[in-house]
Amino acid sequence: MQHVFKQGTDPNQPVLLLLHGTGGNERDLLPLAELIAPSASVLGVRGNVSENGMPRFFRRLAEGVFDEPDLIARTHELNAFLDAAATEYGFDRRNIVAVGYSNGANIAASLLFHDKQSLRGAILHHAMVPLRSIELPDLTGTPVFMASGTNDPIVPRAESEELGHLLSGAGANVELHWENNGHQLTASEVHAAAAWFKVNF
Repeated sequence: MQHVFKQGTDPNQPVLLLLHGTGGNERDLLPLAELIAPSASVLGVRGNVSENGMPRFFRRLAEGVFDEPDLIARTHELNAFLDAAATEYGFDRRNIVAVGYSNGANIAASLLFHDKQSLRGAILHHAMVPLRSIELPDLTGTPVFMASGTNDPIVPRAESEELGHLLSGAGANVELHWENNGHQLTASEVHAAAAWFKVNF
């Protein structure tokens, strides 16, 4: 997968896995990583799917309607890429925290849904429930920060609450942060994520 890796100055910090929104690229969320954990190593990844020329991490049938077989296949593809990247760059595969926005947050949530060891934690900005057809693994103690908009036209409030409930039900420690905004990524939610990260990592 097309990606960028930046070695951090603190090897004990989790590696931040940056997962962009539709139309983004592997460098889009580098400024977020700098705010969240400036001394951490960073792995920014570009989605392998193109929708009208816009990179995505998996196909969709319509806005908010996922191509589930493709989502499952792409989740396994990303998980395998993380295994390979850990070997290539010499970081601890079990010490990765995802930072995802929109489409990137959805595939980060899908990683959690599929494999309890895929991520040590996650920051999900404006995520949806990736799948309702599988039983979640035991996520006991996995810290998850969710930022959602009360007026998000793409991710209804009930969708955010359902995702938080599913993750909590699997044992994850979920913090749900609300912004009185829509689907855009705001500075205040990033600062809230940074404060959460400092407490948890």
